Amino acid sequence: MKYISTRGQTAPMDFSDVLLMGLAPDGGLMLPEHYPTVDGAVLDEWRTLSYPELALAIMQRFATDIPYADLKDIIDRTYTADIFGSDDIVPVRKLEDNLYILGLSNGPTLAFKDVAMQFLGNAFEYVLRRKEARITIIGATSGDTGSAAEYALRGKENVEVFMLSPHGKMSEFQRAQMYSLTDDNIHNIAIDGMFDDCQDIVKALQQDADFKAQYDLGTVNSINWGRILAQIVYYFKAYFAVTTSNDEKVSFSVPSGNFGNICAGHIAREMGLPVERLIVATNENDVLNDFFNQGAYQPRPTEKTYVTSSPSMDISKASNFERFVYLLLDKDSARVHELFDGVKSGQGFDLSDLMEAVNTRYGFAAGKSTHSDRLNTIKALYEQHGELVDPHTADGIKVAKELQREGEVIICAETALPVKFADTIVEAVGQIDIERPAHTEGLESLPQHVIVLNNDAALVAKQIRQHVEPNPA
Repeated sequence: MKYISTRGQTAPMDFSDVLLMGLAPDGGLMLPEHYPTVDGAVLDEWRTLSYPELALAIMQRFATDIPYADLKDIIDRTYTADIFGSDDIVPVRKLEDNLYILGLSNGPTLAFKDVAMQFLGNAFEYVLRRKEARITIIGATSGDTGSAAEYALRGKENVEVFMLSPHGKMSEFQRAQMYSLTDDNIHNIAIDGMFDDCQDIVKALQQDADFKAQYDLGTVNSINWGRILAQIVYYFKAYFAVTTSNDEKVSFSVPSGNFGNICAGHIAREMGLPVERLIVATNENDVLNDFFNQGAYQPRPTEKTYVTSSPSMDISKASNFERFVYLLLDKDSARVHELFDGVKSGQGFDLSDLMEAVNTRYGFAAGKSTHSDRLNTIKALYEQHGELVDPHTADGIKVAKELQREGEVIICAETALPVKFADTIVEAVGQIDIERPAHTEGLESLPQHVIVLNNDAALVAKQIRQHVEPNPA
């Protein structure tokens, strides 16, 4: 399996090289030359597999340059009951008839990002050792990616991590998780701006070819293909958990900001998973909702991006959206390049003439949830089912219930455990004791280590230079 860029100007590459690279040299996103497809017989075979076995069966079709035994070892060390709380790894629980929650928040940082990031950390370590190389990770987080990446990469050999977050825009728990780490290879940088500003800095430094080569820049954001690959697995696992036959179809409702999680679901559907619809659930930052209902994509400037009570979705430029648009435009990389160069400068685009393909061929739908919606959803679920969900998952459930067709089975992808957003939970249901894992007790009272910088890529580059030796010229 070779990998190419959505913008068509990067030579085909192996999985291991793409894993370390992040953004493509031409500014695009890497993805396989084709998505491998599976038939009913393969689905029948996969239905009975454990999570590590399923991950291996899927990933070996994409990571063809890693020997089978080595890939199995990486996966077996990643997906364990010790790390994820149970052998199920991503347990599915029934909420009501035809409505389920896919439990993705059982890893060390209590968020769905752990499922992919724990794999990425072990895969990085393996590939770097094999290549006798190093990597300088520069990432952006709106809340959960940062902590998941740092916990997966802390103390790893030949890895330095510089994580950018929007200053003052995350929950107290999210900040404490990241900023309390004391590992020498972890560097937290709070940017005076929004997540989109952080992401723009990451992309700017990634696109500086000389700087990238000099400091071996890579990324753990979902622009990294390894993240997407690991997330594909749990769509299959969830489908098998709620069906007994491949004749059945399910839909997924996914809280969406950067389009990474639902992009993995889209790929699972392209591979042949019997998915009816992929429901994009947004918060007040509803750029994706607008596109999937009307066909117009208009990213907002930073000053018009809302700060909401589901902060991990406070994003107005959805990076992974480019991977879908590439397929929607029949792999016309020149057109993709043109459209997303425009997005970089604040322009939008209109593909409303392709809406039939978006909704029918690719099965997308979308809805929006607001602060009052998520409060009402959290309160109703707690009172009716004794189920406590975080604000992002509440957005996904609200949109799922709003759009659900008669007889449609919908699986809602969980974003995080409620304790990460305690203030919003208390606002919704009143003062209650919110369950938290033992390893997070007292987290908010630990000393925090972070520097605050203006929104300037040059200042971040200076930090990297202070901590990382450049490669010899």
